[in-house]
Amino acid sequence: MEQLHATTIVAVRRGPDDVCIGGDGQVTMGQTAIMKNSAKKVRKIYRNKVLAGFAGSVADAFTLTERFEKCLEEHGGNLKRAAVALAQQWRSEKVMRNLEALMIVADRETLLVISGNGEVIDPDEDFVAIGSGGNFAYAAANALCHHTDMNAEEVVRESLRIASSICVYTNDHISVEKL
Repeated sequence: MEQLHATTIVAVRRGPDDVCIGGDGQVTMGQTAIMKNSAKKVRKIYRNKVLAGFAGSVADAFTLTERFEKCLEEHGGNLKRAAVALAQQWRSEKVMRNLEALMIVADRETLLVISGNGEVIDPDEDFVAIGSGGNFAYAAANALCHHTDMNAEEVVRESLRIASSICVYTNDHISVEKL
């Protein structure tokens, strides 16, 4: 997967009734300037039944989120089919091929990463992280999910807090959405 110096997004599922996604709020311009500290990069979509978070170019991510919502509508809310449809568009349409972002999407049954390479990744675990601080957040989520009884939101918040203490492209202005 491509490495994006933009943010950190982490999603965790602790059973069908405990699904959460979160992200930090930092928007970085290039390698040297923080332009905003409190951006919201996670949201509920498709009748509040799907969580989505993005890492990468903000404008590109908005475009992808809008396209993904259309795919969800076309596929009756089927997350996997909508993700494959978006990945196919992303890979095949000339305008979309230049979009620089990654997405995590989740509903009560499924957790996926969608990339511009046309990949739809169904992770082995019930947690996943993307962005420049993604590896740090993933490691934290891994430890917390396997060695604590914390709920999904607690794991997401703590994983992001840990990533923000390590990654210069991640801050501690955390926003979360839950199903």
